Amino acid sequence: MRVLIAAAGSRGDVAPFAGLGVALRGAGHEVVLATTEAFAPLVREAGLEFRPLPAHSRERGGDGGVEGRRELMRTAAAFVTELGRGFAEAVDGGTELLLLSATTAPLGWHLAEARGIPSLGLYLQPTAPTGDFPPVVTGSRSLGRTGNRLAGCFALRMADRVYTRAVGDLRRRLELPPLAPSAMRRRRERERWPVLHGFSPALVPRPSDWRPGLEVVGTWWPPLRAAERLPAEVEDFLGAGPRPVLLGFGSMAAGEGERLSGIAVRALRRAGLRGILQSGSAGLAADGGADVLTVGDLPHAPLFPRLAAVVHHAGAGTSAAALRAGVPAVTVPVTADQPFWAGRLAALGTATAPIPFRALTVEGLASALAEVVGRESYGRAAAGVARHMAQEDGAARVLEAVRRIAGG
Repeated sequence: MRVLIAAAGSRGDVAPFAGLGVALRGAGHEVVLATTEAFAPLVREAGLEFRPLPAHSRERGGDGGVEGRRELMRTAAAFVTELGRGFAEAVDGGTELLLLSATTAPLGWHLAEARGIPSLGLYLQPTAPTGDFPPVVTGSRSLGRTGNRLAGCFALRMADRVYTRAVGDLRRRLELPPLAPSAMRRRRERERWPVLHGFSPALVPRPSDWRPGLEVVGTWWPPLRAAERLPAEVEDFLGAGPRPVLLGFGSMAAGEGERLSGIAVRALRRAGLRGILQSGSAGLAADGGADVLTVGDLPHAPLFPRLAAVVHHAGAGTSAAALRAGVPAVTVPVTADQPFWAGRLAALGTATAPIPFRALTVEGLASALAEVVGRESYGRAAAGVARHMAQEDGAARVLEAVRRIAGG
């Protein structure tokens, strides 16, 4: 079967789908991963066919106020409109199945209709309203069961607004009759369109009030590199003393490197810990000294189990990688779904209470580091979740769903 996976966003939004693509290819399917040009090397290194989707330069986040939220909505709408303009070219006549991320699904539904192609949702975040928790885009504070569901419905309506122009443009291009994003979403709900969610049920159990067709199947991991080894300088640093703490913000916090580096190094030294700063988009860098090492991009799998703790932005991928390794965390969520994941980690007892990004201080980080490393309960909780996750096979669940579609 010729399968096209469509994903867009940051590395954490794309890498899990590359890992899924490898599993699908191993099962005998032809796999194309359509995403933005920045991830072409990742896709090709995984042995998959790459197909480009348009990229839009955007800053994720905002100041959290009304104007910040409005600007975020405008930026998101511009992003998906540009994405939609190139999506039709990515789906050629040979495509037999569309696998759609949460970002690409509201566009992919229309392509599936126009081309007569079956489709399946593969989401990295829970988006369907539930009484169990509030929508991921609003943070981690519960509004009660009724309030959570109402907030979830409102979040979907806001998402529909973001896609209005993109969907209108796409349907005209596909010569389909006009249809609002909300109408298409309701149609998919009535059809019980299947969505598999790629996170651990240990982290977010499947809500009991979700409709049939919405499943939580376990994490999808980025593809393993041919030689996933740590650089010699990292191996030397790990072997030179007690387990260090890794601090990094992934693709977040661009332009904040000087401030964050100063906070990180001073907090580590105040807590009496060694540290590894992962530069990332923020450009973290140590000021010298044998107790702190600066590194670039490193594979999580061989590094995380050898750490005392991880300080991270609570992106879905990094959160899952820390849990898989059984290592506790201090979370500093920046934006989007990160406060939600940070709250889930704290609820599991694998992380300290989240430190909001703008509230990060030397004193607060040093205190959290001393707590997460000094209390054994965090490590025990993380190890327990790691044992649970070791029994999961999220990719196998996707393969089962694809086999059902292919056999139908």
